[in-house]
Amino acid sequence: MAASNDKLRDLLQDFSVAMLTTRTQTGELRSRPMAVAEVDAHGDIWLLTDRSSEKMEEISRDSHVNVTMQSSRKYVSVSGTAVADHDRDKISLLWKAAWTIWFPNGKEDPNLILIRVQGRTGEYWDMSGTSGITYLIEAGSAYLAGKRPHVADDSKLHGKVKL
Repeated sequence: MAASNDKLRDLLQDFSVAMLTTRTQTGELRSRPMAVAEVDAHGDIWLLTDRSSEKMEEISRDSHVNVTMQSSRKYVSVSGTAVADHDRDKISLLWKAAWTIWFPNGKEDPNLILIRVQGRTGEYWDMSGTSGITYLIEAGSAYLAGKRPHVADDSKLHGKVKL
């Protein structure tokens, strides 16, 4: 599974925006786009938010979250737990000027905090590169034949991992 973990971590580096899903007080799932501040060497996903946001209330009640990321040919889903992180040095280290849109007072804004998502399980689909082209050819042939495509067990294309 090490190759799959490495593959997942490599794919996570490709995204600057993610969808964070939390559970509301009534048990409904709620997702919203979030700027990805960092994916660290352990695979933890760092997001930034306002300390008084609804998502922080939801995380304080139930820390289980899901983070999804998508591009035209790459997809990632990570389930784990989220914790608030108030480390001003870490915030300063990760700060990007573009975030001034949400935090006009900059990295010193006292309401700015980080969310660290510690992944427990992850899944990825990578349809880029030669493996993706091979799959698309197989899928096209299957479509023309009226069959389902034969998908080889290829960890370059898809994998489920424990983190």
